[in-house]
Amino acid sequence: MLVGTVSAQEAVFLWEGQNVHNGKQVTLTPFLAENNPDGTSIIVCPGGSYYWLSEINEGEDVAHWLNENGISAFVLCYRVAGVREFIWHYRRVFRGNQHPDMLNDVQRAIEYVKEHSEEYKIDPNRLGIMGFSAGGHLSMSAACFYDNEANRPAFAAPIYPVVTMNEPYAHDRSRRALLGDRRCKKLTMRDSLSLERHVPDDCPPVFLVNCVDDDVVDYHNSVMLDSALTVKNIDHRYIQYQTGGHGFGASETRGTEESRNWKNEFINWIQNLKI
Repeated sequence: MLVGTVSAQEAVFLWEGQNVHNGKQVTLTPFLAENNPDGTSIIVCPGGSYYWLSEINEGEDVAHWLNENGISAFVLCYRVAGVREFIWHYRRVFRGNQHPDMLNDVQRAIEYVKEHSEEYKIDPNRLGIMGFSAGGHLSMSAACFYDNEANRPAFAAPIYPVVTMNEPYAHDRSRRALLGDRRCKKLTMRDSLSLERHVPDDCPPVFLVNCVDDDVVDYHNSVMLDSALTVKNIDHRYIQYQTGGHGFGASETRGTEESRNWKNEFINWIQNLKI
């Protein structure tokens, strides 16, 4: 049964006094469901190849869909390399935004929501994370690289995610944006952020979706993550669609009828997930 939605609350600045997100501060925008019976909430990480953010299709639209299903959402605008870096390679001279900036942002977001769980009327033990494409890599990074309970998500939902930084399936654009022009050539750096190599023994449950006909991020990225989760015996659900491509988010028109069914599958999964 669908419930009503509410407008976004005022965005929270996660790093006071730092001008770090394409001329803006890193922000976390709450979208609180009117009726959230079990207190489940999700931090949403839009995609954009770690260069920019798809804030509407993979951010606000996803938040409203979650609200309709009784789940509160928090859209995270994390640090990205930016359009200037994409065009001019300025990070060959200046550091710019690169790893671990994005990971620091998502870990701080998890900590912040848990710290303010009473204010937001959510259960801090049912706070998960969802991300799309490069945001899927970031959301799964949060599940792999947390360093304490304060920034550990209760579950992760990487949707058509970037996973590996290694050939032959790496998404070159995301790798370059995340690591920078110099570090992306170093095998040790690639290995350190290839998530199929870093699934922890106590990884939280994972909901994973992608499409075989994805022409942006090779579908083997998700196959590799599924295999790594299976080897570690991690509770997870992997759905591989044949059609749908990339970048459909929570849209009712993008992708295909087959791929858009991921939303129903996710709601069923989260409603039955024992946390």
